[in-house]
Amino acid sequence: MASAATAVGLRADVGRARRLVVKVGSSSLTSGQGGHLDLGALTALVEVLAARRADGAQVVLVSSGAIAAGLGPLGLDRRPTDLATQQAAASVGQGALVAAYQAAFARHGLTVGQVLLTADDTTRRAHYTNARRTLERLLELGVVPIVNENDTVATHEIRFGDNDRLAALVADLVGADGLLLLTDVDALYDGPPSRAGSRRVPFVATTRDLEAVTIGGTGSAVGSGGMVTKVEAAGIAGAAGIPTLLTRLADVEAALAGADVGTVFAPAAATRASRKRWLAHATTARGTLVLDDGAVAALTQRRTSLLPAGITAVTGSFAAGDPVDLCAADGTVIARGLVTYASGELPRLLGRTTRDLARELGPAYQREVVHRDDLVVL
Repeated sequence: MASAATAVGLRADVGRARRLVVKVGSSSLTSGQGGHLDLGALTALVEVLAARRADGAQVVLVSSGAIAAGLGPLGLDRRPTDLATQQAAASVGQGALVAAYQAAFARHGLTVGQVLLTADDTTRRAHYTNARRTLERLLELGVVPIVNENDTVATHEIRFGDNDRLAALVADLVGADGLLLLTDVDALYDGPPSRAGSRRVPFVATTRDLEAVTIGGTGSAVGSGGMVTKVEAAGIAGAAGIPTLLTRLADVEAALAGADVGTVFAPAAATRASRKRWLAHATTARGTLVLDDGAVAALTQRRTSLLPAGITAVTGSFAAGDPVDLCAADGTVIARGLVTYASGELPRLLGRTTRDLARELGPAYQREVVHRDDLVVL
């Protein structure tokens, strides 16, 4: 009974969120063939979100669909696999997508603002804080931000890969009270939804609730995400104390009314500080430092800084200040942090004490490779 009451309360929390982030996927906004925008679906979504705005809520919409909307005009029948063609389709489709939102929201007297982000905008701290300021100002001005990945310029190395993760990061970025993920599946199921006997999972209290759940990948010809990315997004939002509701676009009105639809994910009981969440979820590692057993214990148990003496190997190319993964000898990622040395400097420092390095190379080398304030244990 307690868990049921908690689920009901969390559904109500998302429905009455004063600052709500809504993510809608490509497959929900495009025709059955995926080559054209489904203006009926888009208009129906805007109707519901405009009603929330009329009730005083602030809404940030993270919308996929740019690549899918560009397929028809380019004569393509499915999402391309090569990055250059994806970017060409996004270039054609992004204008059509935003124009459709502008027209639909304008009918309710609302202005939209386009915000295109790459993973680099959340990886680099200066970009991250600037994106937050921009979104905050748009909300203060009464604008509905329409956020999407900047597919036209993102490279394979700096892509989110899906807008589910982006939506969760945006929810944390703006301090949202709720995250609503809209897809073409009505909920999370304990097995493939098409399989007989699979049951809806109405409530996920902790990650332990997912142990018996078989989570599949994308089933759409136009999207890049899948149920895996949605569960991961709920985890990112949950780490920031934000409840997440997952359902299909057709049930959006019922979901925001607190109805028992979809799957609601409880936020974490204890959350990290904002900077630690940024390191854990908003950064993309540019390299890897392999640690010996002593350094692993020092980081995970005593929460110390990482010194050169505990590093056995370096991979990747990175500059000072970049995020890197810290791994145990077996390759398990145990932490992420901002490195104080470039990758080219580190090899000659490995396994040596800071005292020896300072004596041989100068006092500037008597410093941590990753300071504990710039490190989060995963």
